[in-house]
Amino acid sequence: MKEAMYYTPKENDRVTCHICPRECVINEGKTGICRGRENHRGKLYAKTYGECSSIAMDPIEKKPLYHFYPGSKILSIGTVGCNLKCQFCQNWHISQASPGSVSTQNVSSEEIVKYAKKYNSIGVAYTYNEPFIWYEYVLDTAKMVKEAGLKNVLVTNGYVNEQPLLELLPYIDALNIDIKSIEDGFYQEVCGGVRLNPVLNTIRLAKKNGCWVELTNLVIPTLNDSFQQINNLISWILEEVGDSTPLHFSRYFPNYKMNLEPTPIATLKQIYHQASERLKYVYIGNAPEINMDNTRCSSFYWRPSKQVHQSPEHQSPDTVRN
Repeated sequence: MKEAMYYTPKENDRVTCHICPRECVINEGKTGICRGRENHRGKLYAKTYGECSSIAMDPIEKKPLYHFYPGSKILSIGTVGCNLKCQFCQNWHISQASPGSVSTQNVSSEEIVKYAKKYNSIGVAYTYNEPFIWYEYVLDTAKMVKEAGLKNVLVTNGYVNEQPLLELLPYIDALNIDIKSIEDGFYQEVCGGVRLNPVLNTIRLAKKNGCWVELTNLVIPTLNDSFQQINNLISWILEEVGDSTPLHFSRYFPNYKMNLEPTPIATLKQIYHQASERLKYVYIGNAPEINMDNTRCSSFYWRPSKQVHQSPEHQSPDTVRN
């Protein structure tokens, strides 16, 4: 284990973790809600540092990132644990697992860079579970990946405090951020008692700091699929990050603790047309039968500098769109 960053010692050997807005107060010998950070004698340790539950080469579109080096492959890695408790989680076997309950292998940051180069990956995606609870390892690895001239991608729920986020963002090229609903009550009732605003703040800061951002929303019948909720989500995207921000709606299927009927195809079609009237790039995932996940592209390169804050419509990586 490696000593964690962003924590404060308290009385009686307790500590407060500051990675995410939960701000867990952790007793000696215990972990936070994410199960990846453990208090040992008054010091907080990153329990899963270097422990990989999954390593694979994936199409970049699987993240999903449709406007970031389309057609390329990226080395994808993850560990176990998450700081949310979504009742509908699709990866609950690892996201809701504790270290030791799932088979992992210890892989150094140097080895990850070697794998990425060996398999001609454009870089590394931190995905499968929540990468921010793997913070120290992600930060160390991302620095090495960047030094090697490769790209770093986060696939995240966006539930992180501002300071850890800002320290990591200079090494991140692209993010897919899962915005589960535009309503705070949804996060409180369905995602384990957390709040929406930190997620919105992550999206704003990632965009402001020159990262390429795409958003995903899982459409769950009766919970976040109303016309008004979708309209509010679209309006927020337009106002805060611009109409060129790709939005991926995904079809819900029963999983983990939620057993609702799958999202009706008619609902997905309605949402697609509703969003497409106001946003340039809208996609429907998990529903191949309706063929609404084909990319719609412009015909030029965008080559911004990571050091220059740009308006939302010009924030993009080196990408061919045709």
